Amino acid sequence: MAHMNGRMNRIETFPLRCVALLLALALSIAAPAAAQPTDYPSRPVSFIVPFAPGGVTSLFARVLGAQLEQRLGKPFVVENRPGGGGVTAAAAVAHAPPDGYTIMMASSTVLAINVTMRKSLPYDPRTELTPIALLARVPFVLVVNPALPIQSVADLVRLAREKPGEIAFGTPGPGTFHHLNAEMFKGIFGLDLVHVPYKGSAPALNDLVGGHIQMMFCDVPPAMSLIQAGKIRALGVTTRERVPAVPDIPPLADVGVPGYDTASWHTVTTTGGVPKPIVDRLAGSVREVMSDAAVTAALVKDGTIPQLSPPPEELRRFVESETVRWGKVIEQAGLAGSE
Repeated sequence: MAHMNGRMNRIETFPLRCVALLLALALSIAAPAAAQPTDYPSRPVSFIVPFAPGGVTSLFARVLGAQLEQRLGKPFVVENRPGGGGVTAAAAVAHAPPDGYTIMMASSTVLAINVTMRKSLPYDPRTELTPIALLARVPFVLVVNPALPIQSVADLVRLAREKPGEIAFGTPGPGTFHHLNAEMFKGIFGLDLVHVPYKGSAPALNDLVGGHIQMMFCDVPPAMSLIQAGKIRALGVTTRERVPAVPDIPPLADVGVPGYDTASWHTVTTTGGVPKPIVDRLAGSVREVMSDAAVTAALVKDGTIPQLSPPPEELRRFVESETVRWGKVIEQAGLAGSE
């Protein structure tokens, strides 16, 4: 009887062992197919831009995408997905497969400012997005329509006080750095200004030139040619130092807004959970690009301040610190959860 029970136990357990062995074999076969960092990239990479073409974010994506394609041997396909001040694109990247084939040009708005500015987000930038590399700081410039009787910050403040609720400023969307700069400016002088959101810097600038809005805090690169052509008038840059690309424009801190010093920053970011070897490979490739003197010279000429990125782990800590820093600014301005 004991002999029969032993045989039955062996008969019952044998199929279970087989099943376990087959499952292990299937997993061992499937695992390399999911992600082979040494083969990355083996197909085109989607490079998403959260704003409309024509702004600094698109500029970075075009320059960097071409350089990464040369270094890694596969296309980096730039795709503009404007909407919601970067939220539409960020949500798409956050919910993409964590394989490194969807990356984004993510600004300080997408990764830090939206956390406090928005009532809710369809993504958690702290867990569902992975910062890969820091590219540059981007100064802003306060510009106005030249048909207005405004030659200085004092003139703008005077006109806004004479016409409360009649001076409109454009931005690429709620919660963008453009928006935050304008809200800070409003708060400093106690002004009643009207916010008009667009889907990018370029369409907002077009309406500024056309006189449909009166002022804007714009990232320097897309505004430069319009300033030089006299189609818009610059009153000052937001950084404490002058910007090499537009050295004749003074810092706002020197022309009526004491202590003013802001700049956005831009990163390459991917989906949370992407394998570390892929993140590290992308980060290393971006550092190579940003170590190229010709690339950095071109970016400086276009009005940005290139940065040599820290490693991804350190960059994540930087993003977290910036989230806290700008969260305090947003709360002090009474803008927390305003969008």
